[in-house]
Amino acid sequence: MVQATEAAAFGTALRRLQAAQKTAKGVSLYSRHLNRPLGRIFAAAAYRAGLSPNQVTLLSAVCSFAGVAGVALVRPSWGLGAAVWAALLVGFALDSADGQLARLRGGGSPAGEWLDHVVDCAKITGLHSAVLISFYRFADLPHESWLLLPLGFQLVAGLLFFGGLLTDKLCPRPDRAGPEPAPAPPSTLRAVALLPVDHGVFCAVFLLLGAPGLFRTGYAALFACYALFLAAFAVKWFRELSAPPPG
Repeated sequence: MVQATEAAAFGTALRRLQAAQKTAKGVSLYSRHLNRPLGRIFAAAAYRAGLSPNQVTLLSAVCSFAGVAGVALVRPSWGLGAAVWAALLVGFALDSADGQLARLRGGGSPAGEWLDHVVDCAKITGLHSAVLISFYRFADLPHESWLLLPLGFQLVAGLLFFGGLLTDKLCPRPDRAGPEPAPAPPSTLRAVALLPVDHGVFCAVFLLLGAPGLFRTGYAALFACYALFLAAFAVKWFRELSAPPPG
């Protein structure tokens, strides 16, 4: 009887979360169809367990940094790659769950948003630092210049994250007297195009840790995608912020 009641409460929380999802605009297919639904399950479970959004954020950090530590400290292998990917996947889903849980509980707080972004920034910095350490400690690199790749990726990924965050905060909002218009349906083409710079797709490259050459190739290819997106988005963001505020 107790189990049936708990299952019903979990289902109710899951339905409420599904009805309170953010818009899918600007979200890749991975985040829309995999990360957010998994985060929704974690958020419903956290709600039933009485956890706060900040506690879920810290759980996300623990999972993510377990993966970071594995990359930096353990010799690459197929087993390590699977373990790192699983830790990063769960950490990313919990990163989605904290915001969903906050909305389910009636809204987040500035402190919670600050903690979430600080953890995200640390995760980006830590992952590429771990790859650099792994290259230096374990890899038989074709040339020492490969050590510059994680540093460049760290810079580009950090700028992409910070630039998007800052643009969202600084971009002027139109003054509307009436209700908000219904959002336009999300573009499937855009959702596909954003896949190379989705954190979930980046996490999957660690599945190649057992084949160092393949890992370096995949990692370098993703770096090129991030660099191209940064160049394109930087122009877009600057134009948006340079435009006159909407009336």
